[in-house]
Amino acid sequence: MIVTIHQPEYLPWLGFFDRIIKSDALVILDDVGYEKNGFINRNKIKKKNQAGWQYITVPVQGRSPHKKINEVLIDNTKHWQQNHLAIIKENYQKAPYFKEYFLFLEEALGKKWEKMSDLDIYLLRSVAGFLELKPAIAITSTMDVKGVKTERLVNICKSLGADTYLAGPGGKDYMDLELFKKEGIKVIFQEFKHPEYSQQFMEQGFLPGMSIIDLLFNHGPKSINIIRN
Repeated sequence: MIVTIHQPEYLPWLGFFDRIIKSDALVILDDVGYEKNGFINRNKIKKKNQAGWQYITVPVQGRSPHKKINEVLIDNTKHWQQNHLAIIKENYQKAPYFKEYFLFLEEALGKKWEKMSDLDIYLLRSVAGFLELKPAIAITSTMDVKGVKTERLVNICKSLGADTYLAGPGGKDYMDLELFKKEGIKVIFQEFKHPEYSQQFMEQGFLPGMSIIDLLFNHGPKSINIIRN
């Protein structure tokens, strides 16, 4: 059984879903410290400007470094939902599959969300469904798994009966691989080659690393095959 572990992200990039494709179970690591300027509350979309892209960011309350991800609250005094929908519509309304997925976003962002992690996980499950992915999903805040750093990753894998852990490429810099080896758990690192596909504003060239909605708006049901290939 292959397990991958990842912090929740707001409408993640393609590489996030590549890890889901290559795993039997996805564990959402939501009870570790929140880091600002990451992708937990923001992501990139294509835009017709000099840079070629922009962030859409969900405002959050009190960015304390001592808060866990699942404790971070959305600042709903800001009209961020309307802002995100307006920016997305401005930049993607001419995309081939805009109507199909924009309706979902209107409904999803139209709900009242308090916790950032709840919104992230809801969107993640929904997008996985659009891609016809049905991963087993576990959330660490609901799991009784102890330990810190690599020890905790190992214990999560053990609790799920995993024999293989799929790590992100950055894991090579901080994981203690001996701890996995002692427990008989194989570690493999993600090797994701970002596919090129037709986007909006192609006169600016192809831009990798955009939110998954960039791919969905442009390629709809074919999106999963583009990620796989």
